[in-house]
Amino acid sequence: MKKPFILCCITLLAIAPIYFSQGKPAKAGKSAANESTITDLEKSAWEAYKNKQADAFKALMSKDYYGVYAEGVKTLDAELADMAKSDLRDYSFSDIKVVFPHPKMAVMTYKAKLQATADGKDISGTYNSGSVWVQQGGKWVGAFHTEVKTQ
Repeated sequence: MKKPFILCCITLLAIAPIYFSQGKPAKAGKSAANESTITDLEKSAWEAYKNKQADAFKALMSKDYYGVYAEGVKTLDAELADMAKSDLRDYSFSDIKVVFPHPKMAVMTYKAKLQATADGKDISGTYNSGSVWVQQGGKWVGAFHTEVKTQ
């Protein structure tokens, strides 16, 4: 359990300087986001994954996306390949928290309760999850995701 957490922290530390150095802070208005904007984006990504809508999922993610899981680190292409081998039947979120350490970066943490299989194995349960959303070219995209099954 410590290994995925350490990988998550290292990845966050590695990508943070890139996004903190990207220009001026967002002005209030249509380019600024709030907690519900980020939560809606996260839910849209889960819906696209559940419905195996690879193009919709890809459109929500940064081309530099990474996911960190117990089985390893995944690129966007690896996530899309895994989508075809999984069956996400149902999910729900709780304990949602969204913070904006920078106007162009949102960090979301939550618990995800899901019923799913991956590679034919049942992976249902509750997961502690986290995502980083960044604003690129005026659009919010997912840059990072991690989840660890609770004990």
